[in-house]
Amino acid sequence: MKKSWKVLPFHINSNDAASSMYSHRNGIVKATIGRSFNTEFECFLMTCRMFRIVVTAFGGTSNTGNLVFKNCVHFSPFKKGGKFFQMPERRVHRERANLKSLLQRLHIHFWKDCFMAEEHSALSVAHAQLKLAAKKLNLDPGIHKLLSQPKRSILVSIDIRMDDGGIGVFNGVRVQHWDVRGPFKGGIRYYPNITINEVTALAMLMTWKCSIADIPYGGAKGGICVDTKKMSKGELERLTRRYVSLIVEYLGPQRDIPAPDMYTDAQTMAWIMDTYSQLKGYSVPECVTGKPVEVGGSEGRTEATGRGVIHCVKEAAENVNLKLKNASVAIQGFGNVGYHAAQTAYDTGLKVVAVSDSTGGICCAKGLNPAEVLVHKEKTGSVQNYKGCINLTNEELLETKCDVLIPAAMENQITRKNADKIKAKMVAEAANGPTTPEADRTLHEKGLCLIPDILANSGGVTVSYFEWVQNLTREHWTLEEVNKKLETKMTKAFDDVYALSQKEESDLRTAALMLGVGRVANAIKMLGLWP
Repeated sequence: MKKSWKVLPFHINSNDAASSMYSHRNGIVKATIGRSFNTEFECFLMTCRMFRIVVTAFGGTSNTGNLVFKNCVHFSPFKKGGKFFQMPERRVHRERANLKSLLQRLHIHFWKDCFMAEEHSALSVAHAQLKLAAKKLNLDPGIHKLLSQPKRSILVSIDIRMDDGGIGVFNGVRVQHWDVRGPFKGGIRYYPNITINEVTALAMLMTWKCSIADIPYGGAKGGICVDTKKMSKGELERLTRRYVSLIVEYLGPQRDIPAPDMYTDAQTMAWIMDTYSQLKGYSVPECVTGKPVEVGGSEGRTEATGRGVIHCVKEAAENVNLKLKNASVAIQGFGNVGYHAAQTAYDTGLKVVAVSDSTGGICCAKGLNPAEVLVHKEKTGSVQNYKGCINLTNEELLETKCDVLIPAAMENQITRKNADKIKAKMVAEAANGPTTPEADRTLHEKGLCLIPDILANSGGVTVSYFEWVQNLTREHWTLEEVNKKLETKMTKAFDDVYALSQKEESDLRTAALMLGVGRVANAIKMLGLWP
């Protein structure tokens, strides 16, 4: 049965622009814009890309124009793939449409009605989680509203000289959620499909994550819409440096400290440090974390997230009476986090029976040596076809019979469609948002122990904090010191969450959200609002 179009009012803040309306169905939005405007049209299209909105058609008379928007994975309106007609040059208004107001209003409507129409957008899940915590904490409605929105969102257009002599233009974003407990902290990712909704959600989760780990940071996140596989090292360096130069006034050791994320690494952070230092006129290693050890990075930072996941698994196992010696582990994702989680599990005495990457996975009941699998992956480009193993899909890996399942890949991997098929006794979320809310409830009803992402993968930001402290004091700790401090922090964070879950008779995710949101809300109450 076809769904009818939902029609909602839409207004443009312009002196003589007519009222307009738009409608949407299944993630597709049609908007009729009162009066046409010309000079800002290119900027408008660029912003649409940032919001993951595709302009598929435009046409109209001197008085009205029709825009059709479609939510999709990625699309560049300046390339083939959509049908366009330029804004008519005749009869350009004396009072041109207020682009800022227009984009703000588009942002609001798409945020609430288009993206939320998806089964699970990152932002809708983040808002739902905050709402749950607010209800459990009986949070003041004003503080709830305050925490549901970022303090600052910065959109930039990054232009660089490409290797072929041409000019490349890329969209960048940095979202700073809330800094009541300390400077903003969060990764920078390079990925073609980045959206401001996704980045906002991740910044919000970073605020709770830092709060749960009890480290003095607020949450932030940033990124650039780019396919790093199509860029040379020189192009990536120029892109990174230009991005930093555009947002430098909002960065700094006491304002916002970036870190690596998807498709960025220690080299990227070294470029950021050097760019910031050059602009300041002196070396500032504490302006960024995740750097190479040679320029102020911390021992143990690379493996920290994966190692932290296994620390949580060990603590949880004691509470659910799971013997870890030779307990079987399946890990979806074999990037930095997945590999180091696998290696730490192997070193701890667990049996890694299945791993996967973007091409697929492998399974071996006798167990795998992660280091040897990594050598195979580096040679062949995939973990599949490893000696003595059975190939399987990423979906099949999630349903593998094991004691501990660690999703360390992308979001929304465990859904209502496969939650009943999960055979693991414990799930430790190494990735951000791998479990949808419906699946969350199903796993809880099955009695499965789930360690939420904002607790399980906080090892990375914890060692980033250690790096920041070392840079501020110009010290350098040994790997043994870092790992010992990390274990202490992760154990304390898990114990705090577990104790609250027992008190509230709730699952670990609800308890973690209550702890994280509660600490931030209390800090806001104590400091008050200025002025």
